[in-house]
Amino acid sequence: MRREIDMLNGGFAAKILQFAIPLALTGILQQFFNAADVMVVGRFASKFAMAAVGCNTPVIGIVVNLFVGISTGATVVIAKCIGRGDMSGVKKAVHTAVFLSLVCGSVMALVALAVSSRIMSLLSVPEEVLPMALSYFRIYISGLPAILLYNFESAIFRSKGDTNTPLFCLVAAGIVNVLLNLFFVLVLKMGAEGVAIATVISNILSSGTMFVILLRSKSDVGIEFHLIRADHASLLEILRIGVPAGVQSMVFALSNIIIQSAINSLGADVMAASAAAFNTEIFVYFIVNAFSQACTAFIGQNYGAGKLDRCRKVTLHAFWMDCVFMFALALPIIIFSRELLALFNGDPAVIEYGRTRILYITSFQILNLTVDILSGSLRGYGNSLAPALIALLGICVTRVIWVFTVFPLHSDYSTLLACYPISWSITATIMLCYYFWFMRVALKRKSGGSTR
Repeated sequence: MRREIDMLNGGFAAKILQFAIPLALTGILQQFFNAADVMVVGRFASKFAMAAVGCNTPVIGIVVNLFVGISTGATVVIAKCIGRGDMSGVKKAVHTAVFLSLVCGSVMALVALAVSSRIMSLLSVPEEVLPMALSYFRIYISGLPAILLYNFESAIFRSKGDTNTPLFCLVAAGIVNVLLNLFFVLVLKMGAEGVAIATVISNILSSGTMFVILLRSKSDVGIEFHLIRADHASLLEILRIGVPAGVQSMVFALSNIIIQSAINSLGADVMAASAAAFNTEIFVYFIVNAFSQACTAFIGQNYGAGKLDRCRKVTLHAFWMDCVFMFALALPIIIFSRELLALFNGDPAVIEYGRTRILYITSFQILNLTVDILSGSLRGYGNSLAPALIALLGICVTRVIWVFTVFPLHSDYSTLLACYPISWSITATIMLCYYFWFMRVALKRKSGGSTR
């Protein structure tokens, strides 16, 4: 493939940018599916429909994030095989990843549909929002196999340094999503259900397009129908690295579900504001996460090739570049937060609540950046369990304690949002200490002749 990046030789800065920027744009477009849903129903339906879409984001995220994390395991396994020159291992890992996405997507969709009513009950969704929220969830989750397939396909391309192909496929699907949103809401007069159908169709289009590209590819990461099955050794290695990474992603989604439940208790205005702010601030996170994934892929290949010195340089380059791009996007979002939020809903109360959230979340992204870069680096070395446990402790436990102890004493939106920077601070501190300890151990093992 022409878009592949040579991660094993030469300088880093230009190559990391070449990898990370398309990846960030891909994440932004994926989120635009949800942002378009919220924007269309907020402007052309009602704030209750907007709240119905918004309150689904955390619970959908918990399922999707788990398997996005597992797909990271596929990236690392394939990248290490490439670094070692093991093309047979590449083939086995690629077909195992596709098999895993289809099976897990189908099973999880059936389970989620079976317990959908119970999930809405646990989220404490208000009665006036519940019917729309339940319909949106059921339609959206039925498209889970296509969503997971797309993410595993993207992981396959990332392992070779190609982040452009997933981006181009998503551009086409994103255009379709926006057009269908407008058609279902404005022409057919549908609400949350209409934008859910549009999102499912666009996800099927993006994953289907990439599947065809992989089928036609003659490269090492190309797929063949008759080889789509689970190779035992590849599956275990993908799960060993991917499951902890998925758990780490789930930690954020789990804590957000608990926070969403607290948000729901503050009323429809806060629910709508939180949905609008989330779909604004999240674009900063996609910049942060893109450089983290660059760390995983670059370190995966170089560690597989035994080039530990290059691995350390990847982390340093990715960190300072991530800071530059993160601040470049975060500042305009903070400055123009009111105008951006007005695109979703013109209600003054919704705008002010949304601006409060943006200030709390976006202003402290440097802490989240530190956690993400170090986690991505550790995963590249094949160490996924430790960052997952650190995130569980620093993110999930801290936020749960905050919601159930501090928030009831001062039940306002600002008090609730304070759990974000506090939990990030704790997690970043622990992650930094662990990373430096791990690197000393890794270097010692390397000097003694071990690559692990």
